[in-house]
Amino acid sequence: MSWIAWIWLALMVLFLIVEAATVSMVSLWFAVGSLAALIVTLLGGGLWLRLTAFIVVSAVLLLLLRPLTRRYVTPKVTATNAESLIGTQGMVTIDIDNLAGTGQVKLGGMYWTARSTTGAPIPKDTRIQVDRIAGVKVFVTPVPVTSVV
Repeated sequence: MSWIAWIWLALMVLFLIVEAATVSMVSLWFAVGSLAALIVTLLGGGLWLRLTAFIVVSAVLLLLLRPLTRRYVTPKVTATNAESLIGTQGMVTIDIDNLAGTGQVKLGGMYWTARSTTGAPIPKDTRIQVDRIAGVKVFVTPVPVTSVV
């Protein structure tokens, strides 16, 4: 085996290692392209034929198979109804104190463990708005009281 064949073999192994480390489904196609160039090298093909085999095989596989494999490899994100609570208003049922680790709010008939987004305590019976959700806790801010004239 010539030293050029060893280079293609080393490139193939390198691309496979990069693919195993990143799992991005990109380097895999270059590894297959390197294999094609290695085969052309072993069959006695010239430099231009080796490079053409590498580029064509890698590009075709990348363009045709990557979208298909990403569909099966990429995890699906499942939306939850909890996300719909962001921006809604509710009422504090237990004083919210981040330092003490206490607080509860009622949102749409359900009780949630709550924390203050700003870190400031929020007393019971204060109207609040949900800013974000982290796990089973809602982070809230008080809704400013508007006076009716």
